[in-house]
Amino acid sequence: MDGGDLELGALLASAEASPPGESVDVVARNLQKRFGAEQVSFLFVDLIGHHLVRLTAAAEDDAEERSEPVELRGSVHGMVLQNQRQHVETDAQGSQRIITPVSNRGDCIGVLEVTLQHADDTVLRQVREAAHALAYIIVTDRRFTDLYHLRRRTTRASLASEIQHQLLPTASSCEAAQFTLAAGLVPADDIGGDTYDYTLDRDTLHLSITDAMGHDTDSALLATLLLGALRGARRSGCNAVRQAEQAHQALLKHKRGLATGQLLCVDLASGVCRLVNAGHPWPMLLRDGVVKEVELAVNLPFGVPGPVPFREQRLDLRAGDRLILLTDGMQDRGAAAVDLAAVVHDTRELHPREAVRILTATVSEACQGNLSDDATVMVLDWHGDRAPAGEAAAAS
Repeated sequence: MDGGDLELGALLASAEASPPGESVDVVARNLQKRFGAEQVSFLFVDLIGHHLVRLTAAAEDDAEERSEPVELRGSVHGMVLQNQRQHVETDAQGSQRIITPVSNRGDCIGVLEVTLQHADDTVLRQVREAAHALAYIIVTDRRFTDLYHLRRRTTRASLASEIQHQLLPTASSCEAAQFTLAAGLVPADDIGGDTYDYTLDRDTLHLSITDAMGHDTDSALLATLLLGALRGARRSGCNAVRQAEQAHQALLKHKRGLATGQLLCVDLASGVCRLVNAGHPWPMLLRDGVVKEVELAVNLPFGVPGPVPFREQRLDLRAGDRLILLTDGMQDRGAAAVDLAAVVHDTRELHPREAVRILTATVSEACQGNLSDDATVMVLDWHGDRAPAGEAAAAS
């Protein structure tokens, strides 16, 4: 077998020459050619975050029997996804099963599972490189196919949940030198209108978390109008105040209802955060091991007529800070039994992605899985000038 270094250009060219739904097949053929890989599959998280769904290379004989979803909690695949480290195990016949995270800029897309007869350190490194290449291929290919959307559905999605899901960023986690960000949303039984959003330009990180009033398709349509107005204002260069004003006017003009929200613009060079609070729950700040609410002045929600203009406020982030944004579904009714500050403190050493998972899972369990309102949380770790330890480096 040919164990030469991964030729990224050739692999990407093969992927581009193939249909967008055959990314796993392209990588499988590459690994089979170089290392004699016996089985290759890609597993990604389903929409509700409980299982990993397997996408197997089409040529494999046992693809159908291996197509059952894999339980995320307690599985080796879930462990790899959580700690972002490659895992190797040997079966009774001496074959080695290699499970490798597939990630892009901190976004955990899934895991690559490869079975080989033998894998030394060089082979393991090249499987990691193949997994990294697969991440970029999937990020590109999922723009052109519904395959990944379709396979992620292990339960039926309502119209409201379809709208809500499409409003969210395609990546729920992002890493850069100055920060690490993760977000999660647990929908209510009849969808409560929550959204979160972020984008990164040359010098600013833009964040928003919003809660459109109402439920089901009414709140989903209101959230669509709100987020469209916010994104349109942001993309035309508006600061947080102007974004708030344009969203407010859109809701007034179309008479769709009201929404609360928090908009933040974080300067990447200084950590200065300029924000607007439109009737939204206060954020929490973990600093030097202590969790406190950030007591902001509160404007009226978007869509509520009032004479008081939106007010810009300032929060200076320091290296080591963790900022937590949330919606009222994280605090209401059954969720009120959860000591969020304690959970934030107890998860302070975890990656924001894991902190989000534990926060949302704790609230969901407190409500016995039946939330009366969407529960959404964003966790921002501010590193300042200190670049975080890369997950790829940790896996090498």
